[in-house]
Amino acid sequence: MAVQRIQSDDSSVASLFQSFYAVPDYQREYVWETEQVEQLLTDVREEMGDGAAQDAPEYFIGSIVVCPGREGVLDLIDGQQRMTTLYVTLCAIRDRLAALGAPASSVLNAQIADAAVDVSGDEQRRYRLDLQYEDSGDALVRLADGKEIDNPTTHSMRNMRNAHHVVTRFLISEFGPDVAAIRKFYGYLTNKVKLIRIQTEDVTKALKIFETINDRGVGLNSMDLLKNLLFMKTPKGQFDKLKDTWKELQDTIFRMGEKPLRFLRYFIFSRYDVELLREDEIYGWFSKNDGLVGYGRDPIGFAKELVSAARAYEMFRSGNTEKGQRNRYLDNIRLLGGQAARQHLILLLAGRHLPTALFDRLTAEVENLFFCYVITREPTRDFERNFAKWATELRSIRTEAELEAFISTRVDKEKVNLASRFDDAMGRLALRSLQLYRFQYVLAKLTQQVDILAYGETEGTRWLGNYVSGGYEVEHIFPQNPSDEAATEFGQISDPEVVQRLGNLVLVEKSINTSLGNRPYSEKRPVYQQSKLLLTRALSERPKVGTNTRIDRAVASIAPYPEWNEALVSDRQRSLVTLARAVWGLPEQAASTSQD
Repeated sequence: MAVQRIQSDDSSVASLFQSFYAVPDYQREYVWETEQVEQLLTDVREEMGDGAAQDAPEYFIGSIVVCPGREGVLDLIDGQQRMTTLYVTLCAIRDRLAALGAPASSVLNAQIADAAVDVSGDEQRRYRLDLQYEDSGDALVRLADGKEIDNPTTHSMRNMRNAHHVVTRFLISEFGPDVAAIRKFYGYLTNKVKLIRIQTEDVTKALKIFETINDRGVGLNSMDLLKNLLFMKTPKGQFDKLKDTWKELQDTIFRMGEKPLRFLRYFIFSRYDVELLREDEIYGWFSKNDGLVGYGRDPIGFAKELVSAARAYEMFRSGNTEKGQRNRYLDNIRLLGGQAARQHLILLLAGRHLPTALFDRLTAEVENLFFCYVITREPTRDFERNFAKWATELRSIRTEAELEAFISTRVDKEKVNLASRFDDAMGRLALRSLQLYRFQYVLAKLTQQVDILAYGETEGTRWLGNYVSGGYEVEHIFPQNPSDEAATEFGQISDPEVVQRLGNLVLVEKSINTSLGNRPYSEKRPVYQQSKLLLTRALSERPKVGTNTRIDRAVASIAPYPEWNEALVSDRQRSLVTLARAVWGLPEQAASTSQD
């Protein structure tokens, strides 16, 4: 009897996509959403760094399990989420390069689809990844052929369309129109991002390996070296105490679903004078800096410090203070950043020693600056570096005067540098140019701040989540699918995106929105007056709010609109830019450069 063999290969993405794969019809659907796709791209980008391509480290992202299928195709038994995302990423890179007018890459095209010879000797074009489960529809084929997924009818199809959009936004945000930079990212992705491909001789063995891998889970192997280092410094009689403390650290990191090395990296930035450090350098850094860290003198004390920081990290991510109390600004950052945003945690960890009032002040400024970075598409590596640099100063702050000086010299100065780009980005902002959850944050924040000015802080106005998911919906003032009467009343359109622009959008109660539909503005206007949201009612009547504050002056510039057309959409958007500057604390004296 032949002995079954298991082959294990260390493979680059480029070598993986020299083979053809099929995901069998009994596999589950494609479930990765924005968070998982963004996380993979961000991790790869961080590992690539900004140095010479040949000096960038290799980056391991996991394993896949395959077995022989029909006609030379490998059945993908485990790893289809990761492989599907990589495949969609290759399609998005090809499409982005094409949009920039770059010459087509035969190598990249061959990684998406290539000619193959079937058992009859006939040559046919074959896709590198073939999804055979029903829920996939024709989504991946359309992306492979450079087409849009126009009408996704299943969860998998919607997720694949979203993944393509996420990758495209990432490429635009990180590299803009720089073809060479996109090609460098592609080169790193395909040549230095590695997976282990485990291949068995039949599906039974492959499924057994799949079961073993997923039953045992993913361990903290990357942290084991640091754990062993601490055990070497610990007296044998205290091993149990260190073991219990380390388990508490592991449990905290696993509970919040964080990558252990990201937590350690941000802990180092927040605690020590380090501005640049790759994940693969963390253990080396600790081993060389015992004198600074002090784990040799008190390994259990250091482990407890890690546990304390991990608990704070978990609380901050969930919108709470270190003591578990709900914090409006941390909650706002959670709504703005989603689950993938982490960079702000460097500053929060560095400032967690501050008294409650000063910590609240810090979190408010971190939220404002973080939004400025997001809306201006500042590269994450740049503002992460800023936060690491500023953490050194923040750790030493004890008084209100010191904190205000820090905000003035660091945060406010950065806002001044971003002001013109902020105006431009807000002036161009449209629903499709930002992730939906971030666009909802923007509209909710503008609406909330006007309500607070008018009505004061109440449980209804204090929490931004009430505006994001508290029974309100995004309403298109000029409808997406207007009636003939609405289209005639609105008039000629020169900008096809006008319906999606910020100036054409408003929050309304769900109960009101059902009565608005695709009706003309003349019929909608009286309905807007029924809203309890002041910024919504401002479409019909001039707001009467507050005293002579920045937001009051900004709201005063929002005039009611007796009619609605393309020019007035632009006018309202300009007014909202002015309001946005006040809401997020941009310098009042800077001139607006928003564009229509």
